[in-house]
Amino acid sequence: MEVALAGLIGLFLSAAAYLMLSKAIIRMLLGVAILGNGVNLLIFTVGRLTPEVPPIVPAGETLPLAGSANPLPQALILTAIVIGFALLSFLLVLGYRAYQELDADNTDTMRIAEPEAAPRPPLSY
Repeated sequence: MEVALAGLIGLFLSAAAYLMLSKAIIRMLLGVAILGNGVNLLIFTVGRLTPEVPPIVPAGETLPLAGSANPLPQALILTAIVIGFALLSFLLVLGYRAYQELDADNTDTMRIAEPEAAPRPPLSY
């Protein structure tokens, strides 16, 4: 199962990198969403996938049973899902407002803030 998930993680991360290198804002935002899902899946896979043994400490012992899944990555993923959803919704609103103001989805046509005839910034200080 880990091999299949490793392939899926690689697919997610490569698709996210491809989409984030695009010039269209909506593709960039989809790349950010896919990247977050790929990283969440990576953390989940690193925490071991064992459905047979629950991560509960038996009475009278100080450690969980051998071979049990680590519950910490699962808790981290739940938090990351909430934060990722909030970030994606913020980025979608930001992209929509940029589209409304500049009437463009392409980043090359959004360069109103950087006029062509403006002086270049200094190369060093």
